[in-house]
Amino acid sequence: MTIDNTEGARAQIGVTGLAVMGSNIARNFARHGHTVALHNRSIAKTDALIAEHGSEGDFVRTETIEEFVAALQKPRRVLIMVKAGDPTDAVIEELASAMEPGDIIIDGGNALYTDTIRREAALRDRGLHFVGAGISGGEEGALNGPSIMPGGPKESYEALGPLLESIAAQVDGTPCCTHIGPDGSGHFVKMVHNGIEYADMQLIGEAYNLFRDALGYDADQVADVFTDWNAGDLESYLVEITAEVLRQKDAKTGKALVDVIVDAAEQKGTGRWTVKSALDLGVPVTGIAEAVFARALSGSREQRKAAVGLASGALADKPADAAQFTEDIRQALYASKVVAYAQGFDQIAAGSAEYDWGLHPADLATIWRGGCIIRARFLNRIKEAYDENPKLPSLILAPYFRDAIETAIDSWRRVVSTATLLGIPVPAFASSLSYYDALRAERLPAALTQGQRDFFGAHTYERVDAEGKFHTLWSGDRSEVQA
Repeated sequence: MTIDNTEGARAQIGVTGLAVMGSNIARNFARHGHTVALHNRSIAKTDALIAEHGSEGDFVRTETIEEFVAALQKPRRVLIMVKAGDPTDAVIEELASAMEPGDIIIDGGNALYTDTIRREAALRDRGLHFVGAGISGGEEGALNGPSIMPGGPKESYEALGPLLESIAAQVDGTPCCTHIGPDGSGHFVKMVHNGIEYADMQLIGEAYNLFRDALGYDADQVADVFTDWNAGDLESYLVEITAEVLRQKDAKTGKALVDVIVDAAEQKGTGRWTVKSALDLGVPVTGIAEAVFARALSGSREQRKAAVGLASGALADKPADAAQFTEDIRQALYASKVVAYAQGFDQIAAGSAEYDWGLHPADLATIWRGGCIIRARFLNRIKEAYDENPKLPSLILAPYFRDAIETAIDSWRRVVSTATLLGIPVPAFASSLSYYDALRAERLPAALTQGQRDFFGAHTYERVDAEGKFHTLWSGDRSEVQA
């Protein structure tokens, strides 16, 4: 139903930016009994939404920002669903100029968290609340229940939280939405979520590649494997849709659609942001980084075309026992996924410490169980691990995940070694295994690195048997002095 905006401030929430995501989330609010004010720079999109879906709930049609703001109950709550960057800043400024102290602006796009920190501080000075809310689940999630990660002032969540929780996905009666923390924390957590998503997708892609190139399976055969896996510990949204994608036939050629799609993966930037942030924080997210680089390499089509035919070597035969190798791939996929999540949670912990956000890993595992792209059965295990030990040094050290990796380790090594001998690229599998080996190693070659740094730059080093920093007089008599 369309409400005439001359009736006054009727809407509990406003949505501006009515592309697919914005339209779907506006419909989600309306379906849950909230009156929704609609605004879009192009009025045609507002009218199209009302014409097609006006029967789903109460919508208030507005044409100008002034009309839009006037249609909202106080404290006014406006969700922005526009392109990140300058367009977001422009809409924020337009809204802020029309709003009053205590009103709430929510950015539901994939904004860079440092931009959110800046925007929250600027609007706070103007008496407005700014909430950076990560929203995961894509178009379907936005309409039927996403995972929502709102950051910003705690007091703003008192007015905003009930609305967001009502439209979020629900798992075991718990909404997949909670107040994350101050200023940019919500968008930071969503960024890392997307980084984990990159790693998860790359690992699944590498598993598919092994079935295709090491075992000679066609797309339907691989789809059957993923369907089977989705009934077990690997149950997840991404594993589920992988089987569906692999079974899809191309209407034009009759071939598997995956075989006629160009093998160049695109990206919108959140994966790169994750890796850049991890570098700044000094946190190794090797699986995520390899996934980002794998997409970049896939897009280097001219280089790849020129390199076709380079020597591969021939050091191994293809696996003779397909059933055993299939199980090895399953175990390697599970273990590598654990590493990806462990690295992501390490980054979240480091970001929380750096910005004094006070984030709680168990809360994040809870709200990622439904609605979002990385939703998976084992997020319940992650929640349990952090509930039991909120200061867990690494997810890998939680008893359940430690046992799972110890069970998988031989399969994991066989997969990486077989792929290497066959010349099949598995950067995420291999880097995840190397990370695990480095983490568990009693000694790393970093001691040599420190010796080299001290030799050419007098950067000093520490000793295992004494406190303090030391320096060797490399260009002198090579005696050691305390720095």
